[in-house]
Amino acid sequence: MKTDDRTPEPFRVLLAGGGVASLEAALALRDLAADRVSLTMIAPNDELVYRPMTVREPFAYAAAERYPLEQMARDLGIRLMRDSFAGADQDGRVARTESGEDVPYDALMLCLGARLLARYEHAITIDDRRLDELLHGLIQDIEGGYVHDLAFVVPPRMAWPFPLYELALMSARRAYDVGVELAITLLTPEDAPLAIFGKATSRGVLRLLTENGIEVVAAARCEIPAHGRIVIKPDRRALASGRATTRPGQRELRVDRIVALPELEGPAVPGLPATRRGFLPVDRHCQVRGVDRIYAAGDATDFPIKFGGIAAQQADAAAEAIAALAGAAVTPSVFHPVIHGILLTGGEPRYLTAHLTGGHAFSSKFTETSMWSAPTKIAAKYLAPYLERLDRVTRTG
Repeated sequence: MKTDDRTPEPFRVLLAGGGVASLEAALALRDLAADRVSLTMIAPNDELVYRPMTVREPFAYAAAERYPLEQMARDLGIRLMRDSFAGADQDGRVARTESGEDVPYDALMLCLGARLLARYEHAITIDDRRLDELLHGLIQDIEGGYVHDLAFVVPPRMAWPFPLYELALMSARRAYDVGVELAITLLTPEDAPLAIFGKATSRGVLRLLTENGIEVVAAARCEIPAHGRIVIKPDRRALASGRATTRPGQRELRVDRIVALPELEGPAVPGLPATRRGFLPVDRHCQVRGVDRIYAAGDATDFPIKFGGIAAQQADAAAEAIAALAGAAVTPSVFHPVIHGILLTGGEPRYLTAHLTGGHAFSSKFTETSMWSAPTKIAAKYLAPYLERLDRVTRTG
């Protein structure tokens, strides 16, 4: 009797995107499924930029760390394709790249990010891919005493507001350090500063902003009809919640410069379900709803918080589900979002944490010391220690 001793073909996992979520998923899959999976990554970028630290670059700090994707792909046994994801044939389980190449898969992981849209014509809209370019001149003008009134605006369809709070605090600190008087106003549709973190954190952030001379106008919907002119209207939903820390009537604010967050839109992948704004709806295991063997993580999903640590947690949940499909002894767990954030201030950082359920935070904390081990700006189970190892290798040559 002849036996078939051929080694089973590995389960083909295709990762679309070269950011935090995609790399976290790759690391998780290597840990959970090892050689049961073969990994292919389609990525238009050639390096991973540690984007949460780019907020410091306009203030003459060292540039954010950059890690070559090619090196990480070699480390993890990933076939790396320098291309962009264009779509997928769900029935045939084949993805198509922008260059026209077809890539078969057994499971597809979409980590496509979101598109940044400038909401205001007459404001500097931040983009963490080129913050130094956008804000370096503004910081120089603050240092030179040419800017006396500065506003930071969160648009009505807000994205993740964290970087704007950091920029406001760091601008205030820089003005103080050079002995320049600078009035700063932060305007947000949130019912309180960083309300998603819960009451304890929100109160702590408000206190920190006030101590640094930053005025906060919450529950505010802003329009910017001209340079230096902000029309402020009350956000009715925030006011109706009864939690708003300020209750603005319609008024105008005149300032020298305005810095605003972009709004976000999802990738709107052809043939896949999407929200009205193009985001991919996912279930508790981060599988795209109603679609077999396609998962998503990060800014492309319909989860409202766009944050590196959240993207990594989504990637971990999806990786467990994919590993189980590949035959690994894994019981997939569901996505339970926990936010760990480090708020850069220009001085000592602050540490924020909150558990989220039903869109609300509980166990909210705001402290001057870290509440979790090995604090990093991107709190990722696999990626954070991996990048730390790369940093150690670089430091030791």
